[in-house]
Amino acid sequence: MTKTAITYEYNRITDIKRLNFITDSLKKNIPEGGRVLDVGCGNGVISRHLGQFGYEVLGIDISEKTIAVANERNTLPNVKFAAISAEALTAQGETYDAVICSEVLEHLDQPHLLLHTIYASLKDNGLLVVTVPNGNGPRELCVTRPMLKARNHPALWSSINKVKRGLGFKGTTAQSQADNLDHVQFFTRKDLQQLATVSNFKIVQFAKTNFVEDVFPFSLVTKRVKFLQKLDCQVAELLPYGFTGGFNTLWRKKIG
Repeated sequence: MTKTAITYEYNRITDIKRLNFITDSLKKNIPEGGRVLDVGCGNGVISRHLGQFGYEVLGIDISEKTIAVANERNTLPNVKFAAISAEALTAQGETYDAVICSEVLEHLDQPHLLLHTIYASLKDNGLLVVTVPNGNGPRELCVTRPMLKARNHPALWSSINKVKRGLGFKGTTAQSQADNLDHVQFFTRKDLQQLATVSNFKIVQFAKTNFVEDVFPFSLVTKRVKFLQKLDCQVAELLPYGFTGGFNTLWRKKIG
């Protein structure tokens, strides 16, 4: 019997690298047909990808706008989406073999509250996959933080937006069409480990993403040249963790 080819909705190599990290981690640790919760799923790109491997996936997000997009794009019967908070879902008493929390924690004022909720939703032997930008990585230092400061200066911010539109940059991401995508947390590797500890988790694996391919002005070229994106991801693997653009991590519950 011919296997159905696996498709990717992401285009950037670093996004595909992150997606493969999540998928490979589930394959190694979660039984076939296992239940997966994708918290802060956005438009459902990760949920739909995992559904191709037979997992029973529920993607949740508090943004009805992004859940509407997720439902429009979904064709898999084993993948469902709901506009509901993790807290409301946990109150229903459901538990999961794996929870995905990808590019979410950096947007939260109190990320430990979500992690406590995830703890209750995850089976004792379950796996939590967390991905976040490196708060001191090239993109956060050179792009994200300066852009946040620029918003305090209306004239400067208006000029920046005109330039961005002219260069083809959009206000959304491949993962979300939410109205507010601001980063309010900037995690170092140590910060993430401390957050895991206070949330009763232990990080059992750290992995790297990319280096400078999404930092302006490099991004003007790399977003059009896949080879450079791939090379940048390879370079990141050779550098210390402090230079990576983001962290892909695996967490386990502390029991007792």
